[in-house]
Amino acid sequence: MFILRTEHAGLLQLHDIALFQFKNYPNTRFRFHSRIIGICGNNGMGKTNLLDAIYYLCCTKSYFGSTDALNTLHGAAGFRIAGQFSGAEWMSPDEPLEVVCVLRENGKKELHANARVLERVADHVGKIPCVVIAPDDAEIITGGSTDRRRFIDGLLCQLDAAYLAELMCYNRVLQQRNSYLKSCAPGRTDESLLAVYDSQLVQHGEILFRQRSQTMEALAPLIHQRYTQIAGREENISIRYESPLQQGRFGDLLHLSRQKDLALQRTTTGIHRDDLVLELDDQPFKQLASQGQRKSLLFALKLAELKLLQQSKQVSPLLLLDDVFEKLDETRMHNLLHYVCTENNGQVFITDTQATRLEKAFSDCGTPIQIVEIK
Repeated sequence: MFILRTEHAGLLQLHDIALFQFKNYPNTRFRFHSRIIGICGNNGMGKTNLLDAIYYLCCTKSYFGSTDALNTLHGAAGFRIAGQFSGAEWMSPDEPLEVVCVLRENGKKELHANARVLERVADHVGKIPCVVIAPDDAEIITGGSTDRRRFIDGLLCQLDAAYLAELMCYNRVLQQRNSYLKSCAPGRTDESLLAVYDSQLVQHGEILFRQRSQTMEALAPLIHQRYTQIAGREENISIRYESPLQQGRFGDLLHLSRQKDLALQRTTTGIHRDDLVLELDDQPFKQLASQGQRKSLLFALKLAELKLLQQSKQVSPLLLLDDVFEKLDETRMHNLLHYVCTENNGQVFITDTQATRLEKAFSDCGTPIQIVEIK
């Protein structure tokens, strides 16, 4: 279970990153010496790919793609990403931490921390907290429940390594139960085997349910606060966590739905059906909200995630902003950058096609910026 703290967060920094055969980068190195880094270049030059490489070093996977093989330079076999970090309290104050992620030619992924190979890649998740805001994240607001569960799970996996382990166990058992349901012939069900699956789902699912409930209780007021900041006015929005487990004990719910599960050949109740309910004036948010309101809520969700990670980890997460200038009007953009510059003390990477626009925006905030040109 994660613990919230209120002490001042430290400054986590990425000092440089080297990319070998990662996406469109054959062999490239970038060095960073500022808290705010603007990544500029024409579309298709690799700005988003650079952000994804940073995320990869933090979370051991791509933010924009589910398959490691798709992150390899065309025609190459495997890739290597290496980065130098400092600032987290668990890191040595005397020397940077080098994190290296390697995808071998055989498809095996390895993670190294100061030349030591980690036995489990998942053990690294949450060590270097990171928050991304990208165009496709709009699906959290307008898409289905899967996108919102992915959002809350992504946050919790960084907050608590035990949550990631429980989630992996739950998903594995759920897949096994669903496979068995699909294989069942009418009238030939092994009730004892289903009872074993149910017991394991309950064991892991109830832990995940409690963690999600606790996290949303802490996150909801932060989301409302950030939304008001970005929108520039108070609006009647609400965010609440909704789960079948709020209606009864998980084991009882599975028992009651067993015949339906057998008929549909899938598990129809459980925390894999959870959702975040977003409302504006007591109506579904995505149906009533304007484009500006949708974008404001998306940024509010992400900045609330940033704040919760900061409170828990005692370090300001890296903030990766992809193509945000095209997504907000001038007033909302000003309010967002004001938060980034004044209330958030973490390192920020922001992409845009125009270096002059980035320089002006942060100059107006009184914050120096390093521009990295990608050609």
